[in-house]
Amino acid sequence: MSEHNKIDEHDNSLKVGSRGPTLMEDFHFREKMTHFDHERIPERVVHARGSGAHGYLQVYESMAEYTKAKFLQDPSVKIPVFVRFSTVVGFRGSADTVRDVRGFATKFYTEDGNFDLVGNNMPIFFIQDAIKFPDLVHAVKPEPHNEMPQASAAHDNFWDFISLMPESMHMIMWVLSDRALPRSYRMMEGFGVHTFRFINEQGKARFVKFHWKPTLGMHSLV
Repeated sequence: MSEHNKIDEHDNSLKVGSRGPTLMEDFHFREKMTHFDHERIPERVVHARGSGAHGYLQVYESMAEYTKAKFLQDPSVKIPVFVRFSTVVGFRGSADTVRDVRGFATKFYTEDGNFDLVGNNMPIFFIQDAIKFPDLVHAVKPEPHNEMPQASAAHDNFWDFISLMPESMHMIMWVLSDRALPRSYRMMEGFGVHTFRFINEQGKARFVKFHWKPTLGMHSLV
């Protein structure tokens, strides 16, 4: 006869100390994320609606002072790049002009292999702990019986979630600003989601964040 214990805590993952990284031994976290990743709907769970663009990266000057990554060394070399821009909430047939966060998925085709970098057009995020991500997405998705509202956070499920998560207050201010209605993908900023560590040939390390600045300036639909 097996025993089953109820889980009374699934909003916080196990950490190393108060500010440390998430522990992969937290099987509740891994089970929750695995279940979320395997949800089967006819499209991507998030970022289903997207557009792509080919381009290249050419550094203005060598970044050798900060990193030994080869593709950031030579200003004369052009690195092929592909970027997928997307809204977050909408289904694959939704509008590109809705009030929503825009995602970046950037792939650099370097001599040493592909380097992937993901980001958004806003510098912060709704949650601090990744274990809450499935809950955030489930809250912001349309009602299952009528598919409303589409590509929008304008319903009670989402606002219930926001009201219970104090860390989301900063992000919701951005979502309700003009930043959530970019006029064009060429007229919005980009912010890498993760913090990375650059290490140079001398072994000196620095924490860095990637930012994209539009040469056309930032413009919104309103």
